[in-house]
Amino acid sequence: MKCSGCVIDYNHAVSELPRTIGVINRGIEQGQHPGAQLYVSINGSIVVNEAFGLARDNVPMTTDHQTLWMSAGKPLTAILILQQIERGRLTLEDRIADHIPGFEANGKQAITIRHCLLHTAGFRGPLNNFSLGSWNEIIAKVIALRQEPGWIPGEKAGYHLGSSWFALGEILRQIDGRNFDEMIQQDIFNQLNIEPARFAFDEDAWMKLESNFAPMHETSGDKIHTDWPGNKLEMNRIARPGANARGPISSLARVYESLLLDDRLLQKPSRDSMRLRQRENMFDNTLKQKLDWGFGVMIDSKQYAGEHQYGYGQHASEETFGHSGNQSSSAFADPKHQLVVAWTCNGMPGETAHHERARAINAGIYEDLGLA
Repeated sequence: MKCSGCVIDYNHAVSELPRTIGVINRGIEQGQHPGAQLYVSINGSIVVNEAFGLARDNVPMTTDHQTLWMSAGKPLTAILILQQIERGRLTLEDRIADHIPGFEANGKQAITIRHCLLHTAGFRGPLNNFSLGSWNEIIAKVIALRQEPGWIPGEKAGYHLGSSWFALGEILRQIDGRNFDEMIQQDIFNQLNIEPARFAFDEDAWMKLESNFAPMHETSGDKIHTDWPGNKLEMNRIARPGANARGPISSLARVYESLLLDDRLLQKPSRDSMRLRQRENMFDNTLKQKLDWGFGVMIDSKQYAGEHQYGYGQHASEETFGHSGNQSSSAFADPKHQLVVAWTCNGMPGETAHHERARAINAGIYEDLGLA
C-alpha cells in the first residue's frame, strides 16, 4: 500500500549509506512507515544520525523526535539490575521472592534474577506489556501468575514479553526507593549526559511533550492509523520496563556505545557478563527457534539456522548483541567492528514485512560501510 500524503525528502539521503537509505525511503513510498530515525557509529564516531519522512501528518521527522522503542528498551532494565549488583545490593542468584513478598505463590519460589534476565524463568502468563492497571495492580498480577507446567527455571527457555520485566522493575523499586523512570533517567542517561528516554508520564508531562512525539502507526491493513495502545496516555502513566521507552533513537545508540567503549554505565566485568553468551544452544519456546542470550540482550545466533528473523542481519559478527522492538526497531553493537546501530521506523507493517525490512536495513549498513 502507498503512504498517502507522506513527503519524502531525498536530500536526507546520506552518501555514506546509499543502500540503507534506499531501503528506508522505499519503505516510506510503500506505506510501511511514515518516517524513521537512523544512527550509526564506529568506535564512537558518528557515521550517520539522520531522520526521514514524517513523524506524523504533515510533520517532518527529526532526530529529536521522541520515538517509541518497544522491546528495544529492555536492555536498559538489565543495565539497572547489573548496576545494583555492582553496588552489592543484589546478586544474580537472588530469588525474586526474596524481594517481592508473595511472589513464590503458584510454584514460582525457585525463580531468580538470572532466570529473568535470560528468559528462562517460565512465568510468561497472559500478562503483556500493555495490560491495564496501576503499577501495584500489575505487580499483583505478576505475583498471581503460575509457574508453567513442566518448566524448571534455567532448564527451559521462552521469551517473556512483560511479566519478568515488571518483576525486575519492582525489585529495583524495592531496593532503591526511586521509581523506575527516575532510575532510568538518573542512572543511565544523566551518566551519559544525553537526552533521556522516558518510561512514564503524568498528564502535564504528556501534554508538554506530546507535540514532539512520533507516534507508532499501524500500517499492516488498508489504512495507516495511530489508534494503537502505546500511543495513548493511559498506557504511559506507569513505566512498562519491557516496552514503553520513548526517546530519540540516538539516545539508545549512545547506551550501546558506552557498553562497548567505557565504564560510565557498567564496569568492564559487568559489561562483559551482559554481552557474552550466558544462555546458549537453547530452543526458545516463545520465538520458536534456538537463540543465545547475554543478560538482557540477544546474541547473534545465525549458527543455528542461518539468518534468523530476530537477528542483526547476514553480515553481523557472532559477537553482536542487542535487542529489537516489535515490528519497528533494532539496536545493537558489533564488537568486532566497534559498530553501533540503532534505527526505528514509526510503522508496524506486520511481522513478515518488518523482518524483511530489518534484514535489508541491517545488511545495507554493513555493505555501505564495507564491512560485509
